[in-house]
Amino acid sequence: HEREHDREISELVAKHEEEMEKLRAELNKEQKQLLDGLRQQMAAAHKAEIEQAQLQSQTLHSLELETLRLSLNNMHTSQLELTQSNLRKEKEIALVELREMLNDKRAQEVAILQSRHQLEWEKIKEQCLKEKEDL
Repeated sequence: HEREHDREISELVAKHEEEMEKLRAELNKEQKQLLDGLRQQMAAAHKAEIEQAQLQSQTLHSLELETLRLSLNNMHTSQLELTQSNLRKEKEIALVELREMLNDKRAQEVAILQSRHQLEWEKIKEQCLKEKEDL
């Protein structure tokens, strides 16, 4: 029973690690997609800023471009931080749920094994009493 229980626990650990790798891969993929999208938005916004600034005077051009660049960088930095924070929270929630699920499953398995053990104990006890009576 112990070997079977150990094997079941090993399987659960392997399944847990596999699910963790899947979650990590999904999170990395989502983060890459978000970063690519933000880079594209940043590039489009930067191009629009340059075209608008070319119509203005050289001094005004320099000041506005710098202001817009700083604002855009701050906005994108904030977005990235928020996105990373959200992804971290989602990952933590998923890990907690997975841990709870694995703990529940382990508790069920332990209860089943205890029940089997009790039944076997009762059989052995009955058999022992029967052998005593026979003797």
